[in-house]
Amino acid sequence: MTRTNIEIDDELVAEVIRKYALSSKREAVDLALRKAAGSPITPDFVWSLKGVGWEGDLDVMRGAEAAVDD
Repeated sequence: MTRTNIEIDDELVAEVIRKYALSSKREAVDLALRKAAGSPITPDFVWSLKGVGWEGDLDVMRGAEAAVDD
């Protein structure tokens, strides 16, 4: 791995950090490059996203589904 200095949009980086609950600009850039290149994301990274961005109540959602099935 090499070190590279780049100029990037701080607002976009901040948005990626928030959206994916990342802890650094480096992680945000790494994620973006992996997605753009199509490289597989490691299982450790996937587990690090656990709980990110979920809002909802599965019991309520399942209840609504059960009511539709009845």
